Amino acid sequence: MMIQFKGVHKYLFGQHILKGIDLEIKSGETFVILGPTGTGKSVTLRHIVGLHVPDSGEVFVDGMDVGRLRGRRLEKLRSRFGVLFQSGALLNWMNIKDNVALPLREAKRLKEDLVEEKVENVLSTLGLREHWFKMPGEISGGMKKRAGLARAIVTDPELILYDEPTSGLDPIMSRKIDELIVSLKNRLHITSVVVTHDLISAFNIADRIALLNDGRVEECCSVEEFKKSENKYVREFIAAQTAGS
Repeated sequence: MMIQFKGVHKYLFGQHILKGIDLEIKSGETFVILGPTGTGKSVTLRHIVGLHVPDSGEVFVDGMDVGRLRGRRLEKLRSRFGVLFQSGALLNWMNIKDNVALPLREAKRLKEDLVEEKVENVLSTLGLREHWFKMPGEISGGMKKRAGLARAIVTDPELILYDEPTSGLDPIMSRKIDELIVSLKNRLHITSVVVTHDLISAFNIADRIALLNDGRVEECCSVEEFKKSENKYVREFIAAQTAGS
C-alpha cells in the first residue's frame, strides 16, 4: 500500500504545523517519521487516516485522495489499516481478549468461533495468551502496548500505523517492541509507518527515515545514509540522542 504526501500544509489552532510535506512511502516498507516533540510527526500520521485534512496539498493512500473521501468510502479505506496508538487506547471496561476482538466484532462482523480463533492466535503470537482475561488496569505498560498491537493486527491489515510505540517503556521492553515490529513486517509483508522520537528504535526497524524539523522534511533516506548524513540538523539530532552513550 503506497502513501504519498504532495505539498501538504496544515494549520491547527492558528499554528502552521506542516509546511509543505512531500513524502512517498513504498508498499511493504517500514517508514519511520522521526523528530522531536512538536515538529508535526503525529499530525502527519493523522493525515493518512483522514483524521486531518490538508489545508493545501494532497495525501494519497493506494491512489486515493484521502482528503476527498467521506462516509463509507473513508471507512472502507480505514478498514484496511491497523493503528497502534501511543497509549495503547484499550477500553478499561473490557478484558484484553475482548479489546482485541472488538474490531472483528464491530467492523468485520465475524462469527464468534472465528473471532475466538483469530484472537487466540494473535495473543499467542505476542505472548499474551495467558493474560487475556485480565483488565487493562491489571497489566504493565509493555503488555498494554502489545495488546494494542494485537488489536491492530487481528484484522490482517495492509498498513499498520504506529504512534510512538516505545514511548513510556523501559529500554528492554522498547527493544522487544522493535523486534515485534520487524517480525510482523517480515511475516505479513505489510506497509508500516512509525512515528517516534526514539533514534535507537528508528535504526532498529526502519527501511527509510524521514526527519522532520519545524513542519518540514529535513532529510529522507535509508538508515545507513541517515547515519552518514552531513546535514547539520541530522548531526545535531543524532548527537543529542547519543550523548553520554
